Amino acid sequence: MKISVVDVEQVARLARLELTFEEKELFATQMDAILDYVEKLKELNTEGIIPTSHAVPMENAFREDLVMPSIGLAKALANAPGRSDNFFSVPKVIE
Repeated sequence: MKISVVDVEQVARLARLELTFEEKELFATQMDAILDYVEKLKELNTEGIIPTSHAVPMENAFREDLVMPSIGLAKALANAPGRSDNFFSVPKVIE
């Protein structure tokens, strides 16, 4: 699959990135190399291979869920940039 500069421009537009022409050419080349490698990987026979998410066996590393007292309202709001009574105060972003 050949990635063109037009394809890179489309992706950059969707990501709202401004790229120079040199960057667009570089990224087109790099993206094309990545896709070529993926095509090469598709040629591998993976029948009978169990999918894994880690290269080594892992166990759950989470701690036991224990009921504990909360930190309290004063500590929770101590570093708040804005406060309104017992709540965080944030600027309005929707009109």
